[in-house]
Amino acid sequence: MAVDAIRARSLPPEFIEQETTQRDRSRGQVTARLNAWHARLAASNPAADLENGERSGARLIIPGDAEWPTQLDQLGQSRPLGLWLHGSADLRFSCLKSVALVGARSATAYGTHIAAEFGVGLGESGWTVVSGGAFGVDSAAHRGALAAGSPTVVVLACGVDVCYPSSHDTLFAKIRGQGVIVSECPPGVHPTRARFLIRNRLIAALSRGTVVVEAALRSGALNTATHALALNRHLGAVPGPVTSRMSDGCHRLLRERKAVCVTSPEEVVDLVGVMGDDLVSQSRTPAVARDKLNEVTKRVLDAVPTRKGAGPASIAVAAGVNLSTALSALGGLAAAGYIERSADGWRLRKQTTSYRKAPDSAALEPPLIDADADPLQDPPFPDEDDLVHREHNLPIPDEGSSGSPTT
Repeated sequence: MAVDAIRARSLPPEFIEQETTQRDRSRGQVTARLNAWHARLAASNPAADLENGERSGARLIIPGDAEWPTQLDQLGQSRPLGLWLHGSADLRFSCLKSVALVGARSATAYGTHIAAEFGVGLGESGWTVVSGGAFGVDSAAHRGALAAGSPTVVVLACGVDVCYPSSHDTLFAKIRGQGVIVSECPPGVHPTRARFLIRNRLIAALSRGTVVVEAALRSGALNTATHALALNRHLGAVPGPVTSRMSDGCHRLLRERKAVCVTSPEEVVDLVGVMGDDLVSQSRTPAVARDKLNEVTKRVLDAVPTRKGAGPASIAVAAGVNLSTALSALGGLAAAGYIERSADGWRLRKQTTSYRKAPDSAALEPPLIDADADPLQDPPFPDEDDLVHREHNLPIPDEGSSGSPTT
C-alpha cells in the first residue's frame, strides 16, 4: 500500500520507473517527494482529526458511502481519498442537479449582481449552486441560492471548521443550516495558495457544469474552467463590458470557443440540463399593433410620408399597388390612427415610437397620444412622485404644483 511504502521510505521499482519516464522526473525529485510525504505522515494523527471533526459537528465520508458523489470517480487518480462535510444537506443528493458558479474575488458590481441573480434563478429552478465561498462572485452566488431557499455547496481550501474568509462566519453558518461545506483537508488545516488550485478540481467535478461569471485573465476561476473542460463538463461564460478587464477571462473563453455564452439562469439550465427536459424558452420581440397588419397594408403604411402629405395615387405608386387597393388600405390605417389627412394629402400621424398591442379583432384601436409629441423621441419616464401617487391611487398633481395633497 502507499502508506506502507511511505512509512518505509521504499517505493516500488515500477512506480519509480513510471515517474521518471512518463512524468519526466529525476530520481532525486522522486526521493524528495517521498521524504516530504514521510514527514507529513509522521506528523499526522487520524484519530485526533476524527475527534476534532466530531467535536465541531463535521463528518467524514469516503468512496462507497451513501453520501459519496460518484461523479468524483471521474477524477481518476486525482479523486480525493475522503471528504469532510459540515452541514445539514446531503452532498450526493444536492449535487445530482448542480451548477458551479465561479469568478473573481475582487468582482465588480456587475459581477456580483449577475452571480446573485444566477444563484436565485438556479435555486428557484431546483438547482444547487456550488462555489468556493470566497469574496466577490462566490459569496454572491451562495447568497442568491440561500435567498431562493435552495441548498448550496461550499468547497473550501482549508478545514471545514476554519472560516476563510473570516468575515464570512455568518454566511457559512447559514450555509451549514441550509447546505453543506466540503473540504478534503482535515479539521484545523489553514488555506494555502496551492490548496486553492487543488480544490478547484472538486468544484468542477461535483457539478454538471461550470459558469464563469466574471474573471480576469489571471483569475483562479479559469483554473476551475480548465478542470471542467478536462472532465468534459459543460462550460459557460457570462459576457461583460469590453472595457472591463475583470471580464477579459470570460471573453477569452468565448473567443476561443471553449465556453458557451450564457446571459440568464434559464440559459444555464438549458446548457447543463437534460435534453428535452430543461430547454430554455425562446425570447420573442414584443408584439405591437403593426404586427397585425397584412403585408399589403404595411407596404402602404411605409409609403405614407412623415411630414408633408401625399395623394393616394403617389402613395399607390410608391407602395407598388393599384389605386383601389391603396384607397382601401388608407381608410383602414386612418381609422386605426396611423395616418391623418393634411392639406397636401395623407401623412403619418404623430405618435410615440411604440404601438399598443392590438386586439385579435381586425379593427385596430388608435393609441392615446400627444398630437404635439415628436415621433422620434422615446416616451418619458414617470418620476418617483407619480409612481407613488399611482401605487396608492392618489390623484396626480398638475405640472408645476408642489405635489403635496391639499387639505
